[in-house]
Amino acid sequence: MFKSYKNVEFVKPSGLELKDRLVSVNRVTKVTKGGRAFGFAAVVVVGDGNGVVGHGLGKSKDVSEAIAKAVEDAKKNLVRVPLHDSTIPHEQKGKYSGARVLLMPASKGTGVIAGGSVRAVLESAGVHNVLTKSQGSSNPHNVVKATFDALLNMRSAATIAKQRGITLEQVFKS
Repeated sequence: MFKSYKNVEFVKPSGLELKDRLVSVNRVTKVTKGGRAFGFAAVVVVGDGNGVVGHGLGKSKDVSEAIAKAVEDAKKNLVRVPLHDSTIPHEQKGKYSGARVLLMPASKGTGVIAGGSVRAVLESAGVHNVLTKSQGSSNPHNVVKATFDALLNMRSAATIAKQRGITLEQVFKS
């Protein structure tokens, strides 16, 4: 599901208190010789509010069944993202298809300044202070994936120190 990211930590859903958020429900139509066949596609984000988040897509002829399928799909794609004092560690851009997202850390008290799809992902992940800008496509599925691209490219200071083979204090000196 995810392209190759260097420090992605996949998480098992067992033992986590996950909350799901519906991002969008789209009515889709398949035209057959017998007429139109209607169905629904749902995009859902699940997270524990403490750095674990996942997204999923479900399709069905019934709305509630599409949402249930999307939640199950999201639970299969849980990842841990780095957080720093209720915000993100650094500025990061994410891209998926035509959707582009810019995430910037913010000081305490700022809140989540984000649009619908980006807000759902960040709040599910447990980010409380962040500034965002969504550019390009506004397709909710692509915006969610672009947000995940940005989050999965984030590195915490501890990860950077480990990769460079230096101490945490030396990371902030250089």
